[in-house]
Amino acid sequence: MRPLAVIGNVNVDLILGPAAPWPKAGTEIIVDHDELRVGGCAGNSALAWESLGVNYAIAANVGNDQFGAWLKEAFGARSRHWPVETVGSTLSVGITHPDGERTFFTTRGHLPLFSFDEMRAMLDGNALRGGIALLAGSFLTDALRLAYDAFFDWADAHEIAVALDTGWPLEGWTEANRSKTLNWLKRCHCALFNEVETTTLTGCTDPAEAARSLKSRMPADAIVVVKRGPHGALAIDHDGKEFSVGAPRVAVVDTIGAGDVFNAGFLAALAAEVPLEACLRTGVTVASEAISTLPRSYGKPLSALLEDVRQ
Repeated sequence: MRPLAVIGNVNVDLILGPAAPWPKAGTEIIVDHDELRVGGCAGNSALAWESLGVNYAIAANVGNDQFGAWLKEAFGARSRHWPVETVGSTLSVGITHPDGERTFFTTRGHLPLFSFDEMRAMLDGNALRGGIALLAGSFLTDALRLAYDAFFDWADAHEIAVALDTGWPLEGWTEANRSKTLNWLKRCHCALFNEVETTTLTGCTDPAEAARSLKSRMPADAIVVVKRGPHGALAIDHDGKEFSVGAPRVAVVDTIGAGDVFNAGFLAALAAEVPLEACLRTGVTVASEAISTLPRSYGKPLSALLEDVRQ
């Protein structure tokens, strides 16, 4: 199996809900469930890999408070060299809604201070040679984002394929953010965006057409994946062939981190070098399990999942 790594945002998620309608200012409502858990795009993907029994490396940072210690503890030895910044840890409060949507309130905290030098000190490029690195949370890790050219050079030097999931920009998909992302994709070997992000980036209304548009801007051997929520996922492979899988109907508890969990399942299968359609099915299966369980579960180990999706 090819080596795997994830680089980016690990923070605290406090999930509350469902809430509807949005309460008036100055009032209080009671919600049915709450959960305090490790979150962030990188954190969600890493936890899914952990549950799937996949070996991986993770580069992240934390704040110098109790939350920071708690985040490091969740990853054991893998977080041994995470830098501790002299600020409080980033906290994201996610309010879920009955229709499956969610609203986030997030503090900046430690994430903007995560730098390329810190990342490079944590990851062994030679050990990851020939592997896949998921780069996540681009618009929250400010210092690292400013050094993306150096990061891509480092990845190229170690023959590491970069998979990109930027997350939603705080300012929205402005022209500047679109331009940055399209430039980053020129050096990535896998794009992992949801349907709205993909169509917004390209200006195409059809998800498959939008995926082909993104692929035209990427290296010849790149893969583009579009995460479509209850409609499953589609992908365009390096030859331009399209694959699509549906999603099972599940009773949704909360969808927070669903795309990150999909990323973990998809990339784990890709690292195991199974066919692309099976990779999509693995990602959808793991994400569907995660969004429909409380406490959150990720289903079977990867080896068992791959047996299922091959059938």
